[in-house]
Amino acid sequence: MKLGIVIPCYNEEEGLEETTKRLQLLLDEMINSKEISPDSFVCYVDDGSKDSTWELIEKAKAESILFRGIKLSRNFGHQNALIAGLMQLKDEADALVSMDADLQDDISVVKKFVSKYKEGYHVVYGVRDDRTTDTGFKRNTAEMFYKFQAFMGIESISNHADYRLLSKKALNALAQFKEVNLFIRGVVPLLGYKSCSVYYKRGERFAGETKYPLKKMIAFALDGIASFSIVPLRLITITGFILFFISLIAIVWIAFEKLFFDTAVRGWASTMISIYFIGGIQIMSIGIIGEYVGRNFQQSKGRPRYIIDKEI
Repeated sequence: MKLGIVIPCYNEEEGLEETTKRLQLLLDEMINSKEISPDSFVCYVDDGSKDSTWELIEKAKAESILFRGIKLSRNFGHQNALIAGLMQLKDEADALVSMDADLQDDISVVKKFVSKYKEGYHVVYGVRDDRTTDTGFKRNTAEMFYKFQAFMGIESISNHADYRLLSKKALNALAQFKEVNLFIRGVVPLLGYKSCSVYYKRGERFAGETKYPLKKMIAFALDGIASFSIVPLRLITITGFILFFISLIAIVWIAFEKLFFDTAVRGWASTMISIYFIGGIQIMSIGIIGEYVGRNFQQSKGRPRYIIDKEI
């Protein structure tokens, strides 16, 4: 089989040479053992890096026929850079493996991916069964995110990021999804093709800093929820009905008290609390609706998800 490996890169100069070295050894070994064909390749996708990442990609290409490069015109974000690589190369290999450049994902698992592909699987997920190298905060928030996705009715693979193999058939199906904010982790399970999981231990980042700080993680989570579930909108409706019925009960109670007891005017505390409570619910609801409206606005413009500057 002809295998392609797609790796989005953003400011990865500190660790890219080591990534290239390890992937060179892996592909040489797999080619020599006839697991993959000699024209298999690795393609780095430079997502508008501001350091020497592209120069290192050019160097890798100059030194080995196994390497390629795609340079985007600016920073489009990790998911769009990944989509750029997958869509540009989907017809040039029997299957593509996607991974990050930081070497936290065990690259030896690629052999298991290939083995599962030859068994007839079109989608093979790399699933982390050991995240001890992550901080406690990251582990706990990730677990909460997967549980929240399940509550929202979103089909996803727990502890799976973007380390996976997709066959050419799966890639052609993925190409039919035209969303601007494409949440790949949620889309791939929707393809419906025969799939399986391969488990591995997540390692530490070889060099550099994470490109997913808290702000980006929150934005990524919102994309995933808003792209696949209308449960938040339904929760707004349910909340509205609950508050409506509570209001009816309060009106009946106030009228009853006024008619039969005529008690003195209460203090302003209860009034202010109710105003703040209802006001908070309204603002939150408008914000959630705004997230969906904003995504419709972005989709309606039909702007490209990425623009390629050059390919080598």
